[in-house]
Amino acid sequence: MKTKLVVLALISIFSTSSYAQLIKPGIKGGASINKLSGKSFKDEFSWGYHVGGFVEIKLLRKLSIQPEILFNQVNVDTSSQFSSVYQFNKVGKVDLKYLSFPILLNIKPVKYLSIQAGPQFGVLINKNNTLVENGKKAFDGGDFSMVGGLQLNFSHLHVYGRYVIGLTNINDLDNQERWRNQSIQLGVGLSL
Repeated sequence: MKTKLVVLALISIFSTSSYAQLIKPGIKGGASINKLSGKSFKDEFSWGYHVGGFVEIKLLRKLSIQPEILFNQVNVDTSSQFSSVYQFNKVGKVDLKYLSFPILLNIKPVKYLSIQAGPQFGVLINKNNTLVENGKKAFDGGDFSMVGGLQLNFSHLHVYGRYVIGLTNINDLDNQERWRNQSIQLGVGLSL
């Protein structure tokens, strides 16, 4: 019985150390430059932020998968057409908060550089109440996007830039126009 426990303990220690080389968790955060497209919004980018965590799972020497969980704040300004089209008064700024789940494929052509691409699903967790009148939802609850970017890797430190383009219409008021998220994310990450 003791021999089986010792063997099981050795297998656990060995497998844990080999998993540590294959799986690297970390934290990340940075600035988000956001834009919500549609004629009801000003055609300009505004500042927000993102913060969260990631796990890099090594598949091959130059290939890994990186699932992430990010909290994103999206700030945009409405245009003068918004109030006239949707009959909302005093709506100037829109503040959306998403919990995003990107699943990125990392390709490392050289030691210090990763090319990242993959899908992202965002869940709206807070709405700006000024957009809700008479019980109408202003924004749909989810946003499906594609992500692409570059990451510089310096030991445990990662510096990245990526572009996120929304593929779904988040306008849940009517069918008059399509609203889509766009974002440029710049940030740093730290592997633990």
